[in-house]
Amino acid sequence: MTLLVILLLLLAVGLGIGVWWYRDQLRQEQQRQARDFASLSERRREELHAQAERTSALFDRMVEGLIVLGADGRIRLANRAAGALFDFVPPAEGRTVLEATRHHEVAALVARLEHEPEVLNHELRLESVAETRYLQVNALALRTAAGTRDGAILVFHDLTRLRQLEAVRQEFVANVSHELRTPLSLIKSAAETLVDGGRHDPAITVRFLAIIEKQANRLTLLIDDLLLLARLDSGRIELNLTDLPLQQAAQEALDDSAVVAGARGVRLENRVAADVSAHADPERLRQVLINLIDNAIKYGREGGTVVVGGRVLERGRVELTVRDDGPGIPAESRERIFERFYRADKARTREQGGTGLGLAIVKNVVHAHGGEVRVESAPGEGTEFFITLPAAG
Repeated sequence: MTLLVILLLLLAVGLGIGVWWYRDQLRQEQQRQARDFASLSERRREELHAQAERTSALFDRMVEGLIVLGADGRIRLANRAAGALFDFVPPAEGRTVLEATRHHEVAALVARLEHEPEVLNHELRLESVAETRYLQVNALALRTAAGTRDGAILVFHDLTRLRQLEAVRQEFVANVSHELRTPLSLIKSAAETLVDGGRHDPAITVRFLAIIEKQANRLTLLIDDLLLLARLDSGRIELNLTDLPLQQAAQEALDDSAVVAGARGVRLENRVAADVSAHADPERLRQVLINLIDNAIKYGREGGTVVVGGRVLERGRVELTVRDDGPGIPAESRERIFERFYRADKARTREQGGTGLGLAIVKNVVHAHGGEVRVESAPGEGTEFFITLPAAG
């Protein structure tokens, strides 16, 4: 009997130990699973956070402005480009489109998405004190699987530069047409006079043939200048670069302009230092200098002085200057003086002649050399053009 009790006690103790061990193992397994789950959850949270950071960075690098709306019509996401277009600082979450953009037409586009699945290629004009901007807007309504509204996406593409380029193109075409029409009209008129009987009078024939020749030469110059600008724009022009003494180059250009200067009583001076040399194309630089000197003679003071100067700058650069003592250029014209066909004084320019492309050629040729050109002028104090070029070798 005693032995049986002892065996039963031992069995009970063994069962108790077994149960305790099993429960301990179960608890440890549960703790391990809990730790694994917590670690997995943390990694997942980190991955989601990293993904959100990458998505946000991607949106902020977009050139197009992007605004994402929630089902309540408020902004979920707006990137940096959208903030720049509408002058707000992201984040804009929680605001309405009207609050963020301050533009009723954008809010009206969002309202259209209540009844339309998308709005494509809508043009938007933004007026401000600084400038007028043009945007192309594409908007898409978001829907759930059940078809209920779930927000919208708006993408804004800035068309301002394209519109500016289109305006420049239209102005350029109009100017070219005008420049071509004038000499062609004179040639046509002279030819008609000769055909109608003027050719029988030697004096009339000589006079009108001279008109035809002069206007044909004007057309040739205009076409040559246009072709040169086209080659400069496309980068197809070849420069024959060499080390060039600028005092000699300036003197050759001044000699070429001496007849024009003499007709207006203008004195020409060469003040380029003897030690100034540039790494440049002799013919192209000669063209630049002649254009600047001729402009100074035409638009400077009659009986005045045109001075060509030159000096060595720091960092392997040299500078050429062309200065006149004329009436100067108004401040509003100095920013546009290098544009093609732009004229600060249209009436005087027509009287003096020329293609209206000289300063545009100067700018493009100098830039092709890796140089810079600028102008300083004030009313009544003359005008001075500055050209920087790479120094010789």
